[in-house]
Amino acid sequence: MVYVGIPKGQADQEEEVLKTIQDGDSDELTIKRFTESREKPGALWHIYAAKDTEKIREFLKKVAEEQGQENPVDHDPIHDQSWYLDRSLRKRLHQEYGVQGWAIVQFLGDVVFIPAGAPHQASTRDMEWPDCLGSPLSMWLMLVCSLQVHNLYSCIKVAEDFVSPEHVKHCFWLTQEFRYLSHTHTNHEDKLQVKNVIYHAVKDAVGILRANESSLSRP
Repeated sequence: MVYVGIPKGQADQEEEVLKTIQDGDSDELTIKRFTESREKPGALWHIYAAKDTEKIREFLKKVAEEQGQENPVDHDPIHDQSWYLDRSLRKRLHQEYGVQGWAIVQFLGDVVFIPAGAPHQASTRDMEWPDCLGSPLSMWLMLVCSLQVHNLYSCIKVAEDFVSPEHVKHCFWLTQEFRYLSHTHTNHEDKLQVKNVIYHAVKDAVGILRANESSLSRP
């Protein structure tokens, strides 16, 4: 988090942010960073284990049906970026599916590392616009957990996506999911380009080995 802009002349804004942090199920230490240490909170994250992704998807489909919405086979409640898990939905998710995540408030200067393959969502206030995350739950990160982001103040977050060798299989799995989306879906194209990543990684590794072949062959 490289910038957090707190508007001047809005005394009630701090109380509203505190309520959002508390309603987000943040722990006491996090709340004290805001109320006592006076650190600047930029975003509220909810992160879920990758293994719970299917349960989250099933839950969102269930809620959609309850609201009279359709669930087309070539669409996905996560990739469609059409949901935000507020406190009531998070409570239902825990009660009905046993899924519970972690609440993390990202303050100015904080870094949040997210494992590969993660559905995430961003919710913003009218007075601010964060980064390019867009709206709700999506699987942008080529990584393995589920998460959502609620921006507390106007903020700038710098994101860096990467593919680690340990999670290449999750990237292939995610690419397969994209293939089943409709051709007009924004996530239908192969954004990850995992095969190209693997090809160039192996090519660079082989090039380095060949360049140092003579020194490597010495006893």
